[in-house]
Amino acid sequence: MYKISANTLFVGKKYIYLPSCHSTNDIADNFINSGQAVEGLTILTSNQTSGRGQRGNTWETEPDRNLTLSVIFTPNFLNARDQFQLNIAISLGIFDFFSGFLGSGLKVKWPNDIFYQDSKIGGILIENLLKKNLIEYSIVGIGLNINQEKFRIQTASSLRKINRKEYNLETCAELLLEKLEKRYLQLRSGAHEKMKQEYLNVLYKYQEDHTFYDLRSGQKVEFRGQILGINAFGKLAIANQNQEVVYFDFKEVSLVP
Repeated sequence: MYKISANTLFVGKKYIYLPSCHSTNDIADNFINSGQAVEGLTILTSNQTSGRGQRGNTWETEPDRNLTLSVIFTPNFLNARDQFQLNIAISLGIFDFFSGFLGSGLKVKWPNDIFYQDSKIGGILIENLLKKNLIEYSIVGIGLNINQEKFRIQTASSLRKINRKEYNLETCAELLLEKLEKRYLQLRSGAHEKMKQEYLNVLYKYQEDHTFYDLRSGQKVEFRGQILGINAFGKLAIANQNQEVVYFDFKEVSLVP
């Protein structure tokens, strides 16, 4: 399975397919540590047994039904403080991929999820290796729900569940890699502000009144607010009910379902 021939310059030109593995991000990390990593190297698997998600969660995926992969990038043109720019580029690349199949209900949920309406259809886990104040390597782990129909989590969905049709995973993988490279090259060209605005235009619950959990104290403190955007460090800006703007880092805030 997986004979990839993506129309790209470097992303996916070298790839490794594993029928089963514990984590494609861990495999990618091994290639970096052993000095065998090249930019665009892609690790794909049909069965990820210990996939990781944000907040220490596991990524649920049925074998042979979804896209599970990691891509190695070398974004040494990015300062460490600008790490979230890569999140934006990858999120937009995945958004572009799904846009070919889905309609206006497609959104990016801060910081690393892709939603269709109110259901999660994709997740991203980016792990950066820093050298001084620059990003030496980035391992971009991606899980996309393509043909899976049953999920333990009610808020999860897939292309098949939404469109009631089966998709060829190899064709999907090629399209995804093409979309990712296009956005990465856009990032490398320095189009940060343009991409940030595109990100905000498709941000889930952007400028909508909603209920959130403030998690900074270790407790779930409920409050009403409105997402205003993100700052230069990728923190989420929310105006609370007192019209105070509060900036939240990863794991410090969540949406109340």
